[in-house]
Amino acid sequence: MELSERKKKILQCVVDDYIETAVPVSSKSLTERHLPNISSATVRNELSALEELGYLTQLHTSSGRVPSAEAYKLYVSDLMIKDKLSEKEIDYIKKIFLEKADNLEEVIKNTTKVISELTSYTSVGVATPDVDEKINIIKFFRYKIDTALVLIVTERRLLKDNYISVPEGMTDEQLSEAESVLSRLLSGKSFEEVCNIKDDINDEFSGYKNIFLNVVEALKVYMTVKESDVVMEGQDKILDNPEYADISKIKNFLSVVTKKDKVMTLLAGDGRDIKINVKIGTDGYEEIPKDCSLVTATYSANGTKIGTYGVIGPIRMDYQKVVAVLENVGKILESILTNR
Repeated sequence: MELSERKKKILQCVVDDYIETAVPVSSKSLTERHLPNISSATVRNELSALEELGYLTQLHTSSGRVPSAEAYKLYVSDLMIKDKLSEKEIDYIKKIFLEKADNLEEVIKNTTKVISELTSYTSVGVATPDVDEKINIIKFFRYKIDTALVLIVTERRLLKDNYISVPEGMTDEQLSEAESVLSRLLSGKSFEEVCNIKDDINDEFSGYKNIFLNVVEALKVYMTVKESDVVMEGQDKILDNPEYADISKIKNFLSVVTKKDKVMTLLAGDGRDIKINVKIGTDGYEEIPKDCSLVTATYSANGTKIGTYGVIGPIRMDYQKVVAVLENVGKILESILTNR
């Protein structure tokens, strides 16, 4: 059913007030604060109608109304007035990212910190491996007789902490030659191109095929999103919300943020643009507690997706602030990385 403009206005005011106060909203408070030209009787009738339509609930017969999940969904899609960040907040985002703009890993790590600090909610994020990232240099360092540490220098970062098996009897000189051959032949190729090289590889790989295949496996590990790639900040901020005085709600919340596999599932599937995606617990997302919401955005630079980030918090979330922060962080991050 299409809501009248008056119903939309009243519903917007209820959601705004409840987000601000966490107190059920009465017809009296609505007329006093927002709707002085509408009688209390009319507002009461409209509140009752909105309740019948499933947008409001009443905890007790004598109390005011609180928004339902359906109300929050309509609020975000149609009723919410976009917020603007202050100049101080914009400057803070720029300062944090400019300090580490040459180190993509640090930029990614700082993204969740910035989002959590500006929204006062728990922030979550996962960096997205880029299959088009190109290799510059490959280095091998013998660790044991049968093992070598692989360092892969790309156009954006240094990939480390991966080991490959070294064929039995391979000398240091042969390992160095393999490094030189592979580095020369793979330089300028993307991860995806290297991983798709078929078995009929160039004769120059002769004698180093096992080394090459081990490097490919290492790249596949880098390109796979792992639980260790999930970052979080401000997990304790949920306790600042009055509805989380209930220990059972805290347990439900912790059941999500303490399990990175659940967070990975929640952050998966977004597109390449800075597209705001709102997931409300009662909206068919089993991973989210019914009293929580997740708002995410996917960020990119130079057409390359660099990760999905967002906040998870109470369903009574300040969506105006959260959306403003996510949009501005994305725009500033994209601008800085593009220019660098």
